[in-house]
Amino acid sequence: MDVKQTNPVEPPAEQDAIPVQGKAAWRREFIALMAIGIPMGLTQLVQFSINTVDVLMVGRLGPEALAGASLGLVIYFAMFLFGFGPAMAVSPMVSQALGANPDDTDDVRRSVRMGLWTIGIGIPILSLLFFLAEDLSIALGQPAGPAALAEPYVLAMAPGLPFALGIMALRNFLAAIERTRAPLVFIIITTLLNAFLNWLLIYGNWGFPRMELVGAGIASSVSHMTGFFMLVVYISHEKVSRRFEIFKNFFNPCWVRLREVLQLSWPIGMTMIFEAMLFNAAVFLMGRIGVNEMAAYQVALNVAALAFMLPLGLSMAGSVRVGLMAGAKNPAGVRRASAISILSCIAAIMLFAVPMMLAPNFIAGLYLDKDDVENTAVLALVAAFIPIASAFALFDAIQVAANQALRGLKDVRIPMVVTFISYWIIGFPVSAYLGLYTPLGAVGVWYGLLASLAAAAIFLGGRLWLITNPRKVDEWQAAE
Repeated sequence: MDVKQTNPVEPPAEQDAIPVQGKAAWRREFIALMAIGIPMGLTQLVQFSINTVDVLMVGRLGPEALAGASLGLVIYFAMFLFGFGPAMAVSPMVSQALGANPDDTDDVRRSVRMGLWTIGIGIPILSLLFFLAEDLSIALGQPAGPAALAEPYVLAMAPGLPFALGIMALRNFLAAIERTRAPLVFIIITTLLNAFLNWLLIYGNWGFPRMELVGAGIASSVSHMTGFFMLVVYISHEKVSRRFEIFKNFFNPCWVRLREVLQLSWPIGMTMIFEAMLFNAAVFLMGRIGVNEMAAYQVALNVAALAFMLPLGLSMAGSVRVGLMAGAKNPAGVRRASAISILSCIAAIMLFAVPMMLAPNFIAGLYLDKDDVENTAVLALVAAFIPIASAFALFDAIQVAANQALRGLKDVRIPMVVTFISYWIIGFPVSAYLGLYTPLGAVGVWYGLLASLAAAAIFLGGRLWLITNPRKVDEWQAAE
């Protein structure tokens, strides 16, 4: 059993203990969000660049290797998303606990510990499915060449998967106590490490064997492991975080808290699966159209996902802010934090969407060698896909900010249903029909993705407005 921590813990800087009204309240909330949101957004951006570096460097091996990496990443992220729920459940549990009582270190410690338990037990077991990657790809109608490359790639990435998810859980804890700069520094270090290991192992430099996709997978695993243990050391020694003694009695179970983690995590995980797997399932649609289309889709999707990382980080900070306000029973603060989070995410994604719209050919050339005749068709497709990806950026920003704000309120089940409807009742059928049965072909798949994000933005935004409406305050407070 945990022993009650007696040392006072520094509360988050912006608890709204003193009521602030009018413009001052909005300004204060904006500053509080940016204080944790900018480092979180940059961390998310740099962390994602580990996969971006893989795609950029694998792209130099040719379209088939890039298509194999595309298939491998789809399968890898399917498992990643199962662990995403527990990692993200840590955020509202910790932030609401601190909002209610900044000195309750036991509550925080149990939540983080059981989140890590869930990841550590479940993900290694699920990762055994990676051994079926090639058979699964072929069963879904994918070309034999890329399918054969995908399986060893995901098997090489598998050892790093629990550590990648553990990083997210620990980062969410640090965000709730406003310690977000160190994770940014660590992720920059591990990204540079990944690029260096890629250079050694993909191409066989400095006497290392030329391992191509397998080398990229090994590099990713080593980078994730390194980043996780750097965070463990930091949390154990940093002035504020060490007071929570996160790893104290780490192997002692807290079954009540584990059950709460599971109750929150499975709807969050399913929500992410519904969303992310739509974009990954589009890889299989592209594969039925052609290898060039699949390779081009992976490049354009990587660009769109990279643009998404900064608003994703800001929205995760928004979830923390909403959770703190909810824990403090401050409904006005909840509405204010939600609104500022949405507006900030829109502004952030436009920083990427506008250049994407204006320079698609330049961006395509960053991924593929323009002088290689073999890449001509792929480059043309990438240039056609990127403007559509930039067009749905507005909807993407709204839906992720609204969804994260709802998570901060621990409202996860209705958003899960809404996400399923948006992506699989609306988005996937439109993508499949336009892509496979109309002259639009591969471009039609992207229009289906646009339709799904627009629906999600409308439905999730509506849900957030409804649940934070002043007339509904008593209801969400009573639900706590």
